[in-house]
Amino acid sequence: MSFACRAVLFLCFRFFSDEGGCSFLWLCLLFFSAVPPAGRAGIGRESLIVAKKKITGYLKLEVSAGSASPSPPIGPALGQRGLNIMEFCKAFNASTQDLEKGIPIPTIITIFQDKSFSFITKTPPVSHLLCKAAGIKKGSSSAGRETAGSVTESQVREIAEFKLKDLNAHSVEMGIKIVQGSARSLGISIEGA
Repeated sequence: MSFACRAVLFLCFRFFSDEGGCSFLWLCLLFFSAVPPAGRAGIGRESLIVAKKKITGYLKLEVSAGSASPSPPIGPALGQRGLNIMEFCKAFNASTQDLEKGIPIPTIITIFQDKSFSFITKTPPVSHLLCKAAGIKKGSSSAGRETAGSVTESQVREIAEFKLKDLNAHSVEMGIKIVQGSARSLGISIEGA
């Protein structure tokens, strides 16, 4: 906020300094100040600078946890958009170092006009979690006719609870139905259902 705006707000504050009329102006002065007061993180100048960056696009990749490298598919996808490939690989590997190495992590990369980026990692796909729980490498080639493996209802519930934030579901029961549908399409039977 410029000095002139602060001066006008201060003068209005002094003019309306009776007991009841100054609270609104005081709140405006606090809200528009450059340095946020305690408890209001994210309203200061730093967040406004980030919000001013122009987004040029999004890129969705599925990257193995802890093993991002400039080789395909990451290198060409980032390179043709002019992004720093090694910077992404280092940042991604650092953010996924506590996860099991090699599991696929869906990643959404936000590309800004100044060729900088930010990324969000999601939870592993349901199909990967189901195959891991069933102890198989991949699902059945003819789902519905032959079964590739089986999981229990408790395993399905655990997967639904783990994936709930990324699923299009509002409750665990709805998430369980989504996971059961994925299991059916992979040819994995559910014991106890």
